[in-house]
Amino acid sequence: MTKASESILRHLGQVDAERERRARLPALAAAVESLKLYQQQRFSHTYADLLESPRYGPGSRFFLDELYGPRDFSERDAQFARVVPALVRLFPEEIVDTVDTLAQLHAVSESLDSAMATHLPGPVVDPSAYIQAWQATGRAADREAQIALTLQVGAALDQYTRKPLLRHTLRAMRGPARAAGLGALQNFLEAGFETFRAMRGAGEFLSLVGRRERELASALFNSKPLDAAALQQLP
Repeated sequence: MTKASESILRHLGQVDAERERRARLPALAAAVESLKLYQQQRFSHTYADLLESPRYGPGSRFFLDELYGPRDFSERDAQFARVVPALVRLFPEEIVDTVDTLAQLHAVSESLDSAMATHLPGPVVDPSAYIQAWQATGRAADREAQIALTLQVGAALDQYTRKPLLRHTLRAMRGPARAAGLGALQNFLEAGFETFRAMRGAGEFLSLVGRRERELASALFNSKPLDAAALQQLP
C-alpha cells in the first residue's frame, strides 16, 4: 500500500471514529449538527460580498457546500475508503494528493467540531456561545491547519485549471471512475475544476479567504465572550 493510500485511510478512519462516537451520544450529535449549521451561517456572513460576486460567487458556494456546510459526507467517505486502491491506481498522482489533503481537512474539522460541541453552553448556538466554545476548545495549531488545508485544496483545484491535459484526463475518467465506485469523488473533482476554471485565477480569492479566516481565528481566541470586535464578525 502506498503512503498516500495509508494516509487517506488513516484520516478517513479518524472521521469514522468521530461519527461512531456521535452515534453513541445523541446529544453530542445534535450539538454538532447545530454547530455545523451555525458555521455555515458564519461563512455566509464572512463572505457575503464574495457570494454575491459574479467572479467569486461560485467558488465561495463550492467552499460553503463542500467544505463548510452541515452536509453528510458519510457516503462519499465510505466510497473513498472502499476503493482507495482503485483511486491510487486510476487517478493521476496530483489528484490522489489532493484527495489526501481533503481527507486530512475532513479529519481535523470533524475532530474540532466534536470538541467544540462539547463546550457549547446550551442547545442554541449564538455568537456568545460560539466564542465561549471556541476558546474552551483551544487547539490553535489545529485551527491553523484547518485553514491551511482548506487553502491547499483550493490552490490544487486552481492549479489543475492551468493543465489542459489534466482536464481531458479527468473527463476521460468519468466512466472508469463510476465503474470503480468513485462517482462521488469524480463529481467533486469535476465541480471543483469547473468552478475554479470559471474564476480565471483564484489567487485573490484564496488570499481573501486565508486572511479573513486567520483574522477571525485571532479575534475569537483573543476576545472576551461579548467582545464587540469578535461579535461583529459573527452572524
